[in-house]
Amino acid sequence: MIQLLFLVLVAEAAVATVLLFKTPLRKLAVLGIDRLKRGRRAPVAVKTVAGVVLALLASTLYSMAEISGRTGESESGGVALSPTDQILFSRHLLEASLMGYSLFLALIIDRLHQYIRELRGLKKNVEAVSKHNKMLEESKHGRSEETKKYQEEIAALNEDMKKLKLQVQEKTEEVNVAEDKAIAIRKQSESLLLEYDRLLEDNQHLREQLRSIDLRLSSS
Repeated sequence: MIQLLFLVLVAEAAVATVLLFKTPLRKLAVLGIDRLKRGRRAPVAVKTVAGVVLALLASTLYSMAEISGRTGESESGGVALSPTDQILFSRHLLEASLMGYSLFLALIIDRLHQYIRELRGLKKNVEAVSKHNKMLEESKHGRSEETKKYQEEIAALNEDMKKLKLQVQEKTEEVNVAEDKAIAIRKQSESLLLEYDRLLEDNQHLREQLRSIDLRLSSS
């Protein structure tokens, strides 16, 4: 389970990294996400997987709460938490962290994809307005009434172009914020991998302690 969650987290981090930089891979990633969203069964499957992950996350948190409850009871009775419970609590904590980061990265990828599509649409609108504006400026040599009308249209188009540029700037700032969040998540994922290695070592150490205790009990 933990290895699968790590694979999902690494894959999501790779997709988020690809979306952050303007490369040919970015176009492929956007096209893949477009097909995933536009398919008939794909959105249902994605929602189903997200629901299953949320259910597993809730179950893991509930198990952690039960172990914490036993910790409270053991402290009141004067008995420390057993090594087995410590291992289970560490494992549940790691699984919950991985599932939470996976869901958050999935949300970041969705928002980055949406911002990229909106930016492309706004850039196309700006280009269309610029071409129309150029055509109107070239046709100003007609009659005076038509010239005045064209000038009014040019002024309106210039205002629209300013608004579109402001929208592009706002969306670009939002994309930068999303990129910063994705980079922070990637750094947290790296620290989480180090924490996982440490937990594996602690787990092995606790198992050795349990074996030594079993040997002592069997010899006694």
